[in-house]
Amino acid sequence: MDALFDTDLIQQRRARALKQPVEGADFLLKLAAEELAERLAVVERHFDEAVELHGGTGLAGRMCARTGKIGHLLRLELPSAHSGEGEIREAPLELLPLEPETINLAISPLALHLTNDTPGVFIQVRRALKPDGLFLAVIPGAGTLAELKDVMLAAEADIYGGASPRVIPFADVRDIGALMQRAGFALPVVDTESRTVRYGSMFSLLKDLRAMGMTNPLHNRSRKPLSRRFFLRAAELYQERYADADGRIRATFSFIHVSGWAPHDSQQKPLKPGSAKARLADALKVKSEG
Repeated sequence: MDALFDTDLIQQRRARALKQPVEGADFLLKLAAEELAERLAVVERHFDEAVELHGGTGLAGRMCARTGKIGHLLRLELPSAHSGEGEIREAPLELLPLEPETINLAISPLALHLTNDTPGVFIQVRRALKPDGLFLAVIPGAGTLAELKDVMLAAEADIYGGASPRVIPFADVRDIGALMQRAGFALPVVDTESRTVRYGSMFSLLKDLRAMGMTNPLHNRSRKPLSRRFFLRAAELYQERYADADGRIRATFSFIHVSGWAPHDSQQKPLKPGSAKARLADALKVKSEG
């Protein structure tokens, strides 16, 4: 299988982003961490052994720990691309150094969109979970940076007569749901939401993406340097196509929220086709009120 992403470049850019932080540029990670913590908080369980998968700063793990639902927390992080807080074990994005059935909880904030073998990572997570262990993830999904992708392709075609991908492909929510089932998770719940962020110009957006370590890591990306003319044309198209009345441009970020359990005999079994679907509260093991 040909690699889609340059994993060495991902590591380098994440390390650079951590060493050269830009105030406020971590807002997407904060949103993901808050969402993971909120979803964990309503689960009527305590998880003795938890792992945060490549969160970079450890923010998601810390916020989840504040719910009181976690006993011990281990962070798996890319070498040299993480803050030094907490217990850290360095590991590649796609190789989880975890023994089978040794953890109760795995959380993944904004990292699984960068794996070349995403099905394999899902399977490794499921194997590492003890029976009735929980997996929670936030994954950037289809529609993310659609505006930037559009104007960069158009600008490159205008100026160079052809185009190469400048924005990575993002998975559809249905694809992630299928991967959860393929990996053997029980009671999978997959949903999506979109956030629109407004910027003064395309250059402000690009500055944030660089500060997040989210610039183009495609293995087959063009190595040809882009000219000033290209960026000016892309910014012009962005303004024409995606600006609001006040002149500020829109950037879409789509998030796929994932939860699933390692199989256990005590869990509710799937219903037959055509019968009523299980309630979300049942899947998350939330105590009903009233």
